[in-house]
Amino acid sequence: MDALYPLKFQPILKDKIWGGQKLHQILHKPTTSKNAGESWEISDVEGDTSVVANGALQGSSLNYLLETHTSDLLGEKNFRQFGTKFPLLIKFIDAKEDLSVQLHPNDQLAKARHNSFGKTEMWYVVQADPESNLIVGFNQEMTQELYLKHLEDKTLQSILNFDTVKAGDAYFIEVGRIHAIGVGVLLAEIQQTSDITYRVYDWDRVDSEGNERELHNDIALEAFDFDMPDNFRVNYTKDSDSPTELVSCPYFTTNVFKVNDTILKENTHDSFMIYMCVEGKAQIEVDGNQTEISMGETVLIPACIKRFSISANHAKLLEVYV
Repeated sequence: MDALYPLKFQPILKDKIWGGQKLHQILHKPTTSKNAGESWEISDVEGDTSVVANGALQGSSLNYLLETHTSDLLGEKNFRQFGTKFPLLIKFIDAKEDLSVQLHPNDQLAKARHNSFGKTEMWYVVQADPESNLIVGFNQEMTQELYLKHLEDKTLQSILNFDTVKAGDAYFIEVGRIHAIGVGVLLAEIQQTSDITYRVYDWDRVDSEGNERELHNDIALEAFDFDMPDNFRVNYTKDSDSPTELVSCPYFTTNVFKVNDTILKENTHDSFMIYMCVEGKAQIEVDGNQTEISMGETVLIPACIKRFSISANHAKLLEVYV
């Protein structure tokens, strides 16, 4: 059995009605599509399993690695909890147009309805055009009755909270919270392994044949949590040289940090470590072997690798573990 090392995967590129060209132009993804909306960096979603792109295990699926390397890849506690399922879905998303307004169910509802995990997620803005925004939550206290009235009257936009964003802004999107990515935003998304989305509003758009996209308002209502505090904006000191925690929740922890030299890392989390490069480029070294990570790339460091170093003249990385 081949020994584990820092793993890169072939990006799984998804064309979307709202996608653009930044995944290629800014993050150098191998696509010529004018509607590339998502790059799935690490995925264990059925039908979209990541495949290793580097080293001796090149061509092996994440699924195969999970079954053969189990806790060496995941960590003991994660293997006990998730078995041979990878618990996170890691993406870059480019919105050339507004995404539909949506929300996601919690674990219990997702399990009962879809035999799936729920979908708690976070966003980190990699690049944003001037005046671009994210929709997160409502701009006033909300009840089910008031929400349904606005839905019926087609005035949903008037109660949504729009935040103008710039590179480095981060948001924590809990299950049950309404949200949408706005035109002009390129972001990294870290979430539970789930592809369950309830669309509630799609800006009255129609396709080339005049059909509106399918909405899920009948089943979405039960997934809403109308009594959530406005704690979705992640407040942190930007451009700090030391690792700064963005989100810590039961499903994942995400830190951000700059690298301007060599940093020695010790993995004490009994978990794999994921690094997403959101600026510059860096080298990850394990036992004298180097793996380069450039802006727009993602590397998975298996849990069995306890010590490694990261070197760069200038880089910014997101660090994710469970």
